[in-house]
Amino acid sequence: MDLRSIMEQLGEMANPEDLDGMERFGIPRAGNLGVRVPELRRLARRIGIDSGLAETLWNLGYRETRLLASMVQDPKAIEEGRLEAWLKDFDSWEITDGTILNCFWKHPAAHRKALEWSRREREFEKRAGFVMMAILAVKDKGLPDSEFGPFLVAVAREAGDERNFVKKAINWALRQIGKRNALLNTAAIGVGEELKKSENRAARWIASDALRELQSTGVRKRVRVWTRV
Repeated sequence: MDLRSIMEQLGEMANPEDLDGMERFGIPRAGNLGVRVPELRRLARRIGIDSGLAETLWNLGYRETRLLASMVQDPKAIEEGRLEAWLKDFDSWEITDGTILNCFWKHPAAHRKALEWSRREREFEKRAGFVMMAILAVKDKGLPDSEFGPFLVAVAREAGDERNFVKKAINWALRQIGKRNALLNTAAIGVGEELKKSENRAARWIASDALRELQSTGVRKRVRVWTRV
């Protein structure tokens, strides 16, 4: 499918009336046609994997073309330089989370990049690091438990970041790591218990919210952590 046809279809799917609602959920109005994500996924399936087209779509700069680019890019074919270039363009939680979920977590350097990005200063770059951790915890069934130890260290180190999109991603990472299995549940709860003692408000919020889920009966049964009543 050529670029002209794709843009014509995006124009037909555009829903400008959805922009107000998207903006309320932190999705910028600028460069947003109002196309819903399920429609983008259907279009991506018709296009198929096309890494060259993905780069062109990304560089157009629209919300829709960037999400679409992340859906048609071959994750294993993307060079690390382009990972970094796309990262610099992240300007919303949706583009950050969508690009990582659709593409970046499957890259061979995903674990290393998660740790690198967790130290970045820019809000959405740092968020990307912790979103990567959360998604790897859910999606990459082959990662050994030892790979998650450094992620928990990063959570503890960065939990004092007060910025909304960062602290929510850190919380997400802690919760998903702690729901992976019994060993990691215990380790994540330990990190949460330490963060509860912090004088930093963001760290305490991350801890209390995560512990509420990680210590719940449902989660503990799921990861086979049995405790005395």
